[in-house]
Amino acid sequence: MHEIVLPDNFKPALEWVNNRILQKVSPTPRHAHAQFRFASALGSWTEAKNCGFVGPEVRFQVQPPGEIARTLVPDVAYISFERASSEELEHASAVSAAPDVVVEIRSPDDRQADIEDKVRVYLSAGTRVVFLVDPVKKSVVAVDAHDVRDLSRGKITHEALPGFELEAEALFEFPRARRR
Repeated sequence: MHEIVLPDNFKPALEWVNNRILQKVSPTPRHAHAQFRFASALGSWTEAKNCGFVGPEVRFQVQPPGEIARTLVPDVAYISFERASSEELEHASAVSAAPDVVVEIRSPDDRQADIEDKVRVYLSAGTRVVFLVDPVKKSVVAVDAHDVRDLSRGKITHEALPGFELEAEALFEFPRARRR
Protein backbone atom coordinates (compact mmCIF):
# COMPACT_ATOMS: atom_id res chain seq x y z
CA MET A 1 0.00 0.00 0.00
CA HIS A 2 1.33 3.42 -0.91
CA GLU A 3 1.31 6.55 1.16
CA ILE A 4 0.80 10.14 0.05
CA VAL A 5 3.02 12.41 2.15
CA LEU A 6 2.75 16.07 1.28
CA PRO A 7 5.42 18.63 2.21
CA ASP A 8 4.75 20.45 5.45
CA ASN A 9 6.41 23.74 4.49
CA PHE A 10 3.50 25.18 2.47
CA LYS A 11 1.31 27.94 3.90
CA PRO A 12 -1.62 27.47 3.76
CA ALA A 13 -1.22 23.70 4.22
CA LEU A 14 -1.72 21.04 1.56
CA GLU A 15 -4.23 18.16 1.72
CA TRP A 16 -4.88 15.06 -0.41
CA VAL A 17 -8.61 14.98 -1.25
CA ASN A 18 -10.37 13.06 -4.04
CA ASN A 19 -7.01 11.94 -5.47
CA ARG A 20 -5.60 15.44 -5.87
CA ILE A 21 -3.68 18.04 -3.90
CA LEU A 22 -5.72 20.87 -2.44
CA GLN A 23 -4.28 23.88 -0.69
CA LYS A 24 -6.23 25.04 2.36
CA VAL A 25 -7.89 28.40 1.82
CA SER A 26 -7.01 31.27 4.11
CA PRO A 27 -10.18 31.77 6.12
CA THR A 28 -12.62 34.61 5.94
CA PRO A 29 -13.30 36.41 9.23
CA ARG A 30 -16.56 34.42 9.69
CA HIS A 31 -14.70 31.16 9.06
CA ALA A 32 -11.90 32.14 11.44
CA HIS A 33 -14.39 33.18 14.12
CA ALA A 34 -16.29 29.85 14.01
CA GLN A 35 -12.98 27.97 14.00
CA PHE A 36 -11.71 29.94 17.01
CA ARG A 37 -14.95 29.48 18.98
CA PHE A 38 -15.08 25.72 18.37
CA ALA A 39 -11.36 25.24 19.09
CA SER A 40 -11.58 27.33 22.27
CA ALA A 41 -14.56 25.39 23.62
CA LEU A 42 -13.00 22.02 22.76
CA GLY A 43 -9.68 23.14 24.22
CA SER A 44 -11.31 24.13 27.52
CA TRP A 45 -13.15 20.78 27.67
CA THR A 46 -9.93 18.86 26.92
CA GLU A 47 -7.89 20.75 29.51
CA ALA A 48 -10.53 20.20 32.20
CA LYS A 49 -10.54 16.45 31.49
CA ASN A 50 -6.81 16.16 30.67
CA CYS A 51 -7.81 13.70 27.98
CA GLY A 52 -6.10 14.78 24.77
CA PHE A 53 -5.04 17.54 22.42
CA VAL A 54 -7.04 20.11 20.46
CA GLY A 55 -5.56 22.16 17.68
CA PRO A 56 -6.48 24.09 14.54
CA GLU A 57 -4.88 23.17 11.21
CA VAL A 58 -2.94 20.14 12.53
CA ARG A 59 -1.60 17.77 9.86
CA PHE A 60 -2.77 14.14 10.11
CA GLN A 61 -1.68 11.11 8.04
CA VAL A 62 -5.01 9.33 7.80
CA GLN A 63 -5.35 5.79 6.44
CA PRO A 64 -8.69 4.08 5.96
CA PRO A 65 -8.43 0.26 5.82
CA GLY A 66 -7.32 -0.92 2.37
CA GLU A 67 -6.57 2.61 1.14
CA ILE A 68 -3.49 4.78 0.88
CA ALA A 69 -2.53 6.99 3.79
CA ARG A 70 -2.98 10.64 2.97
CA THR A 71 -2.49 14.04 4.53
CA LEU A 72 -5.55 15.87 5.80
CA VAL A 73 -5.61 19.12 7.76
CA PRO A 74 -8.90 19.64 9.60
CA ASP A 75 -9.90 23.14 10.64
CA VAL A 76 -10.06 21.87 14.24
CA ALA A 77 -9.19 18.41 15.58
CA TYR A 78 -9.36 16.64 18.91
CA ILE A 79 -7.23 13.54 19.44
CA SER A 80 -7.26 11.61 22.69
CA PHE A 81 -4.13 10.53 24.50
CA GLU A 82 -5.37 6.96 23.87
CA ARG A 83 -4.75 7.46 20.14
CA ALA A 84 -1.58 9.54 20.31
CA SER A 85 0.75 10.17 23.21
CA SER A 86 1.61 13.69 24.23
CA GLU A 87 5.22 12.95 23.18
CA GLU A 88 4.13 12.00 19.65
CA LEU A 89 1.88 15.04 19.43
CA GLU A 90 4.65 17.34 20.61
CA HIS A 91 7.26 16.11 18.12
CA ALA A 92 5.31 14.98 15.04
CA SER A 93 5.10 17.11 11.91
CA ALA A 94 2.02 15.02 11.06
CA VAL A 95 0.08 12.86 13.51
CA SER A 96 -0.04 9.25 12.32
CA ALA A 97 -3.54 8.47 13.64
CA ALA A 98 -6.98 9.72 12.76
CA PRO A 99 -8.33 12.35 15.15
CA ASP A 100 -11.24 11.35 17.40
CA VAL A 101 -13.18 14.47 16.41
CA VAL A 102 -12.90 16.69 13.34
CA VAL A 103 -14.44 20.10 12.73
CA GLU A 104 -14.57 21.25 9.12
CA ILE A 105 -15.69 24.83 8.51
CA ARG A 106 -17.03 25.33 5.02
CA SER A 107 -15.10 27.84 2.91
CA PRO A 108 -16.66 29.63 -0.07
CA ASP A 109 -14.61 27.58 -2.57
CA ASP A 110 -15.23 24.14 -0.99
CA ARG A 111 -16.73 21.55 -3.32
CA GLN A 112 -19.42 19.33 -1.82
CA ALA A 113 -17.73 16.23 -3.29
CA ASP A 114 -14.49 17.15 -1.49
CA ILE A 115 -16.29 17.63 1.82
CA GLU A 116 -18.00 14.25 1.40
CA ASP A 117 -14.68 12.57 0.59
CA LYS A 118 -13.05 14.03 3.70
CA VAL A 119 -15.94 12.85 5.89
CA ARG A 120 -15.76 9.35 4.36
CA VAL A 121 -11.99 9.13 4.83
CA TYR A 122 -12.06 10.38 8.42
CA LEU A 123 -14.88 8.05 9.47
CA SER A 124 -13.34 5.05 7.66
CA ALA A 125 -10.02 5.72 9.41
CA GLY A 126 -11.64 5.76 12.86
CA THR A 127 -12.72 9.34 13.54
CA ARG A 128 -15.78 9.17 15.75
CA VAL A 129 -17.55 12.31 14.57
CA VAL A 130 -17.10 15.05 11.98
CA PHE A 131 -18.80 18.37 12.65
CA LEU A 132 -19.55 20.30 9.45
CA VAL A 133 -19.98 24.00 10.11
CA ASP A 134 -21.26 26.45 7.49
CA PRO A 135 -20.80 30.06 8.67
CA VAL A 136 -22.89 31.47 5.80
CA LYS A 137 -25.90 29.17 6.34
CA LYS A 138 -25.28 29.19 10.12
CA SER A 139 -25.53 25.43 10.23
CA VAL A 140 -23.81 22.66 12.19
CA VAL A 141 -24.18 19.01 11.18
CA ALA A 142 -22.68 16.08 13.09
CA VAL A 143 -21.81 13.05 10.96
CA ASP A 144 -20.76 9.77 12.53
CA ALA A 145 -20.82 6.11 11.49
CA HIS A 146 -24.49 5.78 12.46
CA ASP A 147 -26.19 9.08 11.86
CA VAL A 148 -26.29 12.59 10.44
CA ARG A 149 -27.73 15.14 12.88
CA ASP A 150 -28.51 18.82 12.41
CA LEU A 151 -27.34 20.66 15.54
CA SER A 152 -27.86 24.17 14.18
CA ARG A 153 -30.57 25.14 16.65
CA GLY A 154 -29.23 24.01 19.98
CA LYS A 155 -26.28 22.54 21.79
CA ILE A 156 -23.43 20.84 20.00
CA THR A 157 -22.85 17.52 21.79
CA HIS A 158 -21.71 14.01 20.90
CA GLU A 159 -20.93 10.79 22.76
CA ALA A 160 -17.31 11.09 21.59
CA LEU A 161 -17.08 14.20 23.81
CA PRO A 162 -18.76 13.27 27.12
CA GLY A 163 -19.78 16.41 28.98
CA PHE A 164 -18.92 18.78 26.10
CA GLU A 165 -21.56 21.34 25.15
CA LEU A 166 -21.38 24.36 22.90
CA GLU A 167 -24.30 26.51 21.80
CA ALA A 168 -24.33 26.35 17.99
CA GLU A 169 -25.27 30.02 17.69
CA ALA A 170 -22.04 30.97 19.54
CA LEU A 171 -20.15 29.97 16.39
CA PHE A 172 -22.01 32.57 14.36
CA GLU A 173 -22.31 35.51 16.78
CA PHE A 174 -19.76 37.83 15.29
CA PRO A 175 -18.12 40.27 17.72
CA ARG A 176 -19.44 43.81 17.64
CA ALA A 177 -17.94 47.01 19.00
CA ARG A 178 -19.65 48.28 22.11
CA ARG A 179 -21.17 51.72 21.89
CA ARG A 180 -19.84 54.26 24.37
